[in-house]
Amino acid sequence: MGRPIPFQLDAGPRDRRDRPLRDLRISVLDRCNFRCPYCMPEEDYPRDHRFLGKAERLRFEEITRLAGLFAGLGVRKLRLTGGEPLLRRDLPALVGMLSAIPGIEDVALTTNGSLLAARVDALREAGLGRITLSLDTIDPDTFRTMSGGQGDLAVVLDAIGAAERAGYTQMKINCVVMRGVNDHQVPALVEHFRGSGHVLRFIEYMDVGTCNGWKLDRVVPSAELRRRIAERWPLVALPAHYSGEVASRYRFADGGGEIGFISSVSEPFCGDCSRARLSADGRLYTCLFGRSGHDLRGALRAGADDGELAGLIRAVWQARGDRYSELRGIETVRSRERIEMYEIGG
Repeated sequence: MGRPIPFQLDAGPRDRRDRPLRDLRISVLDRCNFRCPYCMPEEDYPRDHRFLGKAERLRFEEITRLAGLFAGLGVRKLRLTGGEPLLRRDLPALVGMLSAIPGIEDVALTTNGSLLAARVDALREAGLGRITLSLDTIDPDTFRTMSGGQGDLAVVLDAIGAAERAGYTQMKINCVVMRGVNDHQVPALVEHFRGSGHVLRFIEYMDVGTCNGWKLDRVVPSAELRRRIAERWPLVALPAHYSGEVASRYRFADGGGEIGFISSVSEPFCGDCSRARLSADGRLYTCLFGRSGHDLRGALRAGADDGELAGLIRAVWQARGDRYSELRGIETVRSRERIEMYEIGG
């Protein structure tokens, strides 16, 4: 089981569905060096695409100030995302600043791994607690295709080794599964990570944003994938570590470790979602599938004090009623614009 959370369960604001605010995902920039088709396809985001300029992004001091206010409202876990967060070369400095915030128990990172090896020791020293690495296949050719022609599988595998040597012996390895693209390669990925100590997690292909050409027939439901895997490696269900955990957990019956399934499409988990998202330009989003965010950067740079900023965050959360994944079968998916995943992380 996870560590006990040393605060009252009714501390901080609750939204209109009585969900607490516990987790904050912070996008440190909107750029990425990959062009994955389910997130930032090359045809929509060529190399000369204009992303946020330096002045438009939150400075580390601004991120830290806001994160401290979120901590005061009940947030205990921070996750750094992007784009690719390691494109900000001084990221270890931010990790150190965030790790020092009273009340923050965990600072984690989601990365594609391409720049991790050279910086993992500095991140560890700065206080980074956990790493989640995105890896959609163990086949070099498919990997290059799914990274938009930008990624090298060998570099990512070397980064995993470097992270292990730095002390990250149980990372989460996230795989987005697309039917007809990489679903047939799932067994090879499972075989590679079984017994490694890392937790492989399979994510249903989601309709995040508006540019990834999402189609329901490309989704491989977790139940189907789980059956496929269990035919070769029997699985045993495990309880959740904590309320609001997004992945359903299983262990291999033969002791080969643990895997997980994130099923936003087929088994929505909106009901206990406790995650907020802060974009690189300082907008607060209360759902991965949100249309628009609430501007915190403007208030911060206009001189708002901590009480005013905390009050703004509290009001936004208390007004939250998001449950897009539960409504996916009711609403027409393409009938609304949504923020792109690279702007607020997965």
